[in-house]
Amino acid sequence: MNAQDPVSRRRTFAIISHPDAGKTTLTEKLLLFGGAIQLAGEVRAKANRRQTRSDWMGIERERGISVVTSVMTFEYGGCVYNLLDTPGHEDFSEDTYRTLTAVDSAIMVIDAAKGIEARTRKLFEVCRLRDIPIVTFINKLDRETRDPFDILDEIEKTLALDVAPITWPLGRGRSFVGTYDLERKVVRRLDRDSEPTAVSGPDDPFIAGLLNEADFKEAREQIELASDGCKRFESQSFLEGHLTPVFFGSALRNFGVRDLIDALKDFAPPPHGLETASRMVDAREDKMTGFVFKIQANMDPNHRDRIAFMRVCSGKLKRGMKAKLVRTGKNIALNAPQFFFAQDRQLAEEAYAGDVVGIPNHGALRIGDTLTEGENLVFRGVPSFAPEILRRVKIGDAMKAKKLREALGQMGEEGVVQLFLPNDGSGAIVGVVGALQLDVLAERLAAEYGLDASFETSRFETCRWITSKTAPELDKFIRAHPSSMAADLDGAPVFMASSAWDLKYEQDKWPEIVFSDIKDYQKAA
Repeated sequence: MNAQDPVSRRRTFAIISHPDAGKTTLTEKLLLFGGAIQLAGEVRAKANRRQTRSDWMGIERERGISVVTSVMTFEYGGCVYNLLDTPGHEDFSEDTYRTLTAVDSAIMVIDAAKGIEARTRKLFEVCRLRDIPIVTFINKLDRETRDPFDILDEIEKTLALDVAPITWPLGRGRSFVGTYDLERKVVRRLDRDSEPTAVSGPDDPFIAGLLNEADFKEAREQIELASDGCKRFESQSFLEGHLTPVFFGSALRNFGVRDLIDALKDFAPPPHGLETASRMVDAREDKMTGFVFKIQANMDPNHRDRIAFMRVCSGKLKRGMKAKLVRTGKNIALNAPQFFFAQDRQLAEEAYAGDVVGIPNHGALRIGDTLTEGENLVFRGVPSFAPEILRRVKIGDAMKAKKLREALGQMGEEGVVQLFLPNDGSGAIVGVVGALQLDVLAERLAAEYGLDASFETSRFETCRWITSKTAPELDKFIRAHPSSMAADLDGAPVFMASSAWDLKYEQDKWPEIVFSDIKDYQKAA
């Protein structure tokens, strides 16, 4: 790694897992290593302890889950880490999918007792679509767990991914005392020990002194078996997404996290080139380019702020520079780009490829927007998915209808929900992937806008974006379905169907119309 080259020092990664596998706790401990916080808060800590820093929204603290993507930038061991903490809950899969377009690698957290759970598998499939290299952390070894070989076997069979254990647990549950490095033959106990203890091998007296006789015998046999029988780590196979290095530990008890963050420094790739509609953009190009993958409104409720999170893809972003917003063709000034540490922030004087910066704006930037130093580029792959639940929003006070429309518009731009405005002038319809998104919407409308909203079922069950090769055919379809048509935030036509059967009927009847359940956000001016 060249210390002078800012791009090679960047590591931009996400943490993916099933809810409750320990993702937020691991995030806290990684930040602790970066010196970003002095006291890591636990997700369900006692009331007098500090709240977790990555979960800052009211509903997150109340339920002990992540519902928005947090961005945290910190330094450790000569590297600059951009950590994107994604929601684990499936109801926020769209937010997670968009976040994974902005990372170069991922940490997959697996509960040592439960193994691979449904949500882990889904998130892994998203990573596989983009060939994102994955480092695996098997967490909660301080509790009763399954056999480590069982879990490795499950990863190989369920995810079709080769595994290369780097460390191995010494004991499990109450007898868990640390990890043994299979390559370097060292034992690391707690993460606060900066240097591990060198040993002669798995039968070293030092290890024997840490465990009772039965656990020592089992650990020695397993380490010998893992050393002889498991695959060795191969960098190329890892970078192509075929192999995952595996680490064991307990984030809560400070075991194994230091080895994990060191592995990101040593194994994980620096920012790579990204595809645009017209060409490949190399991370080391001179001109600045970037794309917006997330909008977050009202992080500071006192100031009604609105932040666009942008991944810098190439060049150097300097505070005060002007950048071209390709969707509109207009220039915008980047006067106050910011680095984030969850809810806290500081001004970014400069940022390089791989960095994630927040750009304050009043509605000028949308998800999927590309910013450049003049070139007409459009980055691909920040899609919007057709929602699975459609609801009408009701408020008791009709005088607040305009305020509701504005609030829903902002929430739609932010990606909390999708907003559809029916052509017949009836009330707005919101679309979500899962019911928990509706809870978040209601909570935020109340907390940030003072609106007491409720939801009622719509007569529509599903919707699709519609396009056609011929404009007259599209107009004809829209005229034929006046009460079933709506427009999304960009004004794109959306067909609302009362059932899957109804949708299939219309598809068969109108072969010239393309009904799409995925819409690409990006468009050039």
